[in-house]
Amino acid sequence: MYRNSRNRIFSGNGSIGDYFKAKVQKIQSEINSASENYILNVSDEQYAQYLVDENSIEEPIIHFDDVYADHYEKEISAEDFPQTFHVYSGEKYKRKVIQFFVPVTGTTELLKYMPGINTITLGGGITNFEVEYGKLKLEVIDFYNDAKKIKQIYDDNVRYSHDKYSLLKKNIEEFNSSLYSWTIGEIRKRKNEFLAKNEFMSSLGVPLKKKENTPETFAIPKPALRTKIKIDKPEVKDSSFKPEPTITLEVYNQILKLINDVGKNFERLPSIYKDKGEEDLRDHIIMTLDPNFEYGSVTGETFNKTGKTDIQLRHDSSVVFIAECKFWTGEKGFLGTIDQLLNYLTWRDTKTSVIMFVRQKDFTSILTKVETITKTHINYIAFVSKSDENWFNYRFHLNGDRNREIKLAVQLFHIP
Repeated sequence: MYRNSRNRIFSGNGSIGDYFKAKVQKIQSEINSASENYILNVSDEQYAQYLVDENSIEEPIIHFDDVYADHYEKEISAEDFPQTFHVYSGEKYKRKVIQFFVPVTGTTELLKYMPGINTITLGGGITNFEVEYGKLKLEVIDFYNDAKKIKQIYDDNVRYSHDKYSLLKKNIEEFNSSLYSWTIGEIRKRKNEFLAKNEFMSSLGVPLKKKENTPETFAIPKPALRTKIKIDKPEVKDSSFKPEPTITLEVYNQILKLINDVGKNFERLPSIYKDKGEEDLRDHIIMTLDPNFEYGSVTGETFNKTGKTDIQLRHDSSVVFIAECKFWTGEKGFLGTIDQLLNYLTWRDTKTSVIMFVRQKDFTSILTKVETITKTHINYIAFVSKSDENWFNYRFHLNGDRNREIKLAVQLFHIP
C-alpha cells in the first residue's frame, strides 16, 4: 500500500470544488471570448445546451460487485512490519502481496478529489484504494498468512469508501443539475452588456464606423469528437444584430391563458358554438382578447385579423404575436397549419399559438397524436412544458435559421 500516493482516492487532488471551479471558468472564458455578433445572434438556449454538453461531468461508477484479486511477492522493509515481528532494522523480507481490483466506469480521475464543496469531510476511516488505469487497486501485505484478516482489511476499505463516494456523486449531480441555469444566465448577462453598449453608442447620434479588421465571416471551431452523443456548437448567420420588437413572456402567457379560458367556454356551452365556423370562433377569441390588452395601436385595435383565420398583434410592419385557428382535419392538416403560421414570421422571439378546434369524439387520442407528431416538424427544436391537458408549449425556429427561435403553443378545444 502507498499511503502517501497522489493516486489515493478522495485525497490526491484537493477538493472537488476546485474541479468545478475550473469547469465554470472554462465556460465563462468561452462566453467572454465569443464575438459580439455571435452572442447577439445565437439562440441563448442552444448555446447554453452546447456548453453544458461540453462541460457536464460524467460521474465515476465504482463496481464493487465485480472485484477480482491477484498476488505477487515483494521485499518489505523491516520498518513496515508489525511490532510483534522479530526483524532486523534496515533489512528487507519477502512477503506475499494480495491485490484487489475494482472496475470503474465514467471519469475515474474524479475519485482522487475530496468530496464536499463548502465543508470539510471528516470521519469514515481512511481508505487506501488507489486509482489505476480505469480501476481501483488495493494492496494488502500478507504478514500472517490469514485469508480472513486480509478479506477484513478489504471490507473495511470498501466500507470507509462508501460515505465519501456517495457525497462525491451528490456533489457531481448538484453541479450538473445547476449548470444549465447558470450558463444561460451568463450568456444573457453578456448579451445585455452588448445591447447596453450598442444603445449607448447609438445615443451619440453619429454613424458608427466598422472596424477595419472585422472578419466578414465568423469561423466556428469544430468540436472535438467524444464517445457520447454531442450537441454541435450553434452557428449564426453572417449578419449583424438588429434589435427586434417583442412582447414579454408574462404578457404572452396571459394571452394564452385567456385563449384557453375562451376555448374551455366553447366546450362548456356546446349548444351556442356547435354550428360556428373557424372565423366565428376566432372572432369570439378576438372579442375577449382585445379589451384586456393595450398595445398603442392607432386604430384602437390591439388584436386584429389580417387573414382568414389568424389573430395578430403587430408592431409597425412586423408580427410579434400570431395565433392560427383551424378545425382538426388530421395530422397533415395540423402540420400544414404550423407551416402557414411560420410563413408569416420574420422576427426572432415571436410568440405564437396554433388553436385547433376538434369535432371528433375521441378528443384524447388527438391530444396524443399532437404530442407525437409536433416533434416531427422540420422547424421543431424542443418541447418546453404542458400548461394544461390540451395546451402544449414548444420551441420552434424560423424557416432557414435555427437561431431565430419562436415560442409556439398548441391549444386544442373540443367543439361538439
